[in-house]
Amino acid sequence: MLRVQSYLPAGTPGDEPSGYVTLAHDQRHLRRKLLHLQNDEMVMLDLKEAVLFAHGDLLVVENGDLVEVRAADEKLFEITAKNALHLIELAWHLGNRHLAAQIEEDRILILRDHVIRAMLEGLGATVRDVEEPFQPARGAYHAHGGHSHGHHHDHGQDHHHDHGHGHDHDHHSHN
Repeated sequence: MLRVQSYLPAGTPGDEPSGYVTLAHDQRHLRRKLLHLQNDEMVMLDLKEAVLFAHGDLLVVENGDLVEVRAADEKLFEITAKNALHLIELAWHLGNRHLAAQIEEDRILILRDHVIRAMLEGLGATVRDVEEPFQPARGAYHAHGGHSHGHHHDHGQDHHHDHGHGHDHDHHSHN
């Protein structure tokens, strides 16, 4: 079985991929995994560190072939607003709930959640069911090309995050 030990970011010029693997957004954070390609071949992904792959990233197979990572269609809500300011307000509400969101110029995509849908509609948003690839924005701690670079919490210790939005995220028991 062929192995993959490196990758290239989407848009890197080079040879055409010889195959592809289609993965949902929550399946694209990988370090070591057996991947089933569209042509029924298998490759072993074996990286030194976990990587959050984006649509279009290229896996470099040990024989020189390239395999494209494709984002799978997922069941999403498409959120549109009355105007740009309203869209920003809706994005704030979603971020305040720590939801994965793909934020675009005129819409936001999130995974379907009917409680969140009711909240958004209550805030005046238009919410529509769609099925398409999902590429949520990476959080501040994943801004380095998808690599994890040392923001680690040892959940055996007390710590606090002040996000400046009226509540905290203490990760210790309240006895």
